[in-house]
Formats: sequence, structure tokens, C-alpha cells
Amino acid sequence: MLVGLCSVKGSPGVTTTAVALAARWPGVDSILIEADPAGGDLAARFGLSSTPGLVSLAAAARRSHDPALLAEHSQALPGELRVVLGPLGAERAGAALEVLGARGLGLLRAVATDPESVVLVDAGRVDPTSPVVPLLRGADALLVLTRPQAEDLSHAATLLTVIPTWSRHPGLVLVGPGYPRAEVERELGIPVVATLPHDPRGANVLCGRSGGRGPRRSALGHAAARLANQIHTLLDPQVGSDTDQKIRTMTLGTESSAEPDYSPAATPAGLPAQRAPGIATGDTAIPGITTARHSSVGNGAVHR
Repeated sequence: MLVGLCSVKGSPGVTTTAVALAARWPGVDSILIEADPAGGDLAARFGLSSTPGLVSLAAAARRSHDPALLAEHSQALPGELRVVLGPLGAERAGAALEVLGARGLGLLRAVATDPESVVLVDAGRVDPTSPVVPLLRGADALLVLTRPQAEDLSHAATLLTVIPTWSRHPGLVLVGPGYPRAEVERELGIPVVATLPHDPRGANVLCGRSGGRGPRRSALGHAAARLANQIHTLLDPQVGSDTDQKIRTMTLGTESSAEPDYSPAATPAGLPAQRAPGIATGDTAIPGITTARHSSVGNGAVHR
């Protein structure tokens, strides 16, 4: 399966979340592609060379579509997590992504369709003209990370008009405190897949720094594991289609392992009580996005 992660503006922690998800993905081999058009961070964070990585993979994809290339051009982070590292600098990253978008999609899809593998694409900040978009089109799930603050949600709303055309299962991931989950879902018209806690110590380890708990012990790691299990259950046919009763239970949100909401129950102090500016108000969703017309990841269910 292929799972994309991206943001629209700001730095909600896309790369850190992608590493956490890859580290906690259940039951299959995971590989992370650092495909941020602005350039990669993981090589510097973990003291690695950016080669092999995204640039060498793009060069190899010009000559071959062998799925084994993805693993060959990856490196291991602590814990043996395989990552295709992005280069420093937007120019090299953008050029590599353009080649992969034109010549490397076949090998990515081949790995992603292997039932024993999951490919996660860290797309960084995106817009419809970004060179990483071809890698996201057709993703089994696409997660848009945002902080639940007025300005961040307003920017996220602009991307949500096109996200459903890129993936069958789009969803929001809220990072840190801010507007309540239910209000964000109502105003943006797209499910909130998960809320991730503000966990600097847990993020430190995922960023190659010491002084925190690893992803199997930190609050961020536990939240990432719940999110990974939720998406895996939805997308894996053997897991997600056991019985109609299982699907009904998940749809109603009564699954015993449902991910808890870290968002505050009421509008937090310091935020205005009114709705976030730039987000549609009333009973209708943002134009072009209606949960009745597209499938989305949300609360462990498929909303149609």
C-alpha cells in the first residue's frame, strides 16, 4: 500500500510523523521516501550521507523499473527503518521528483502493491503544482497534517478542494492543541483521522536527538501506532473485510481500540470563539468536498 503525508503551510511535523508511522506500522515491511520538494532533513538529523537516496533512485529509474531499486537506494535509520533520503536543497530535490514522477511511478507502485510492504511518502508542503504530486496521485491514503489553529486551518482548506482527486482515502491529522476535532470536521467537511499530541521529547528521538523516549514508549509513538493500525485495517482486504458486523462497528466509532482525541473539549484559551476565518460556515462543507461523495479515512471507517 502507498500512504502519503503532506502539509500546506507551516511546520506541523510531517517528516517526524512519517518516521513515527513507518517505525510503528504493523505486520509488514515499511519503507519511507523523503520526497519533500524543499529538500530533505533526515540525512542531517541522523548524520548520514544523502547518497544513496532520492537523487540516485531517480537516476536509476531512468534505466530500470525494477522494484528492488527502492530498497537498494535506501538507508537504515536506528531501529533498521529503511528510508530513501532526500537531498539538501530544493533544486536537486525538485529535479529528482520530476524524474520519478515521469519514469519511476511503476517501480513505486510495484512495491506498494506487494501485500508484505507499505511505502510512505513524506511530501512536505505541497500545492497542486508541486513536483511531488505525481507520487501522491492514486495513493491508497493521503494524510494532510495541520495544526488546529485558525491560520493553519484556513490554508489547509485551500488544498482540501483537490486532495480527494489525488487519493481515494484523504484525511486530516491534527497536531497539537487548538480547535476541537468535531468542529474542524464539521467546517472542513473531511474526517479527522487522528489527533497527535504535542510531545517534544518523543519527537526528539524521531529527529535523531537524544533526551526522549523512543517511538515504542512515547506518547507520539503510541498515537502513531494507533493511526498506522487504523489505516492498515482500512486498506488491507484481509483485515478490513472480515464481516459486515466488523465494518458496522468501526463505522459507528465503537471499536474498542479507537484512537482517543487529544484535542481539548472546548475552544482553547487564546483562540476566538467564532469559527476559523477562511473556512466555510453553516451546514455545508467547503465547495468541492462533501463526505457523501468521496471515500475517506476517518475514525476507522470508510465514509461514503
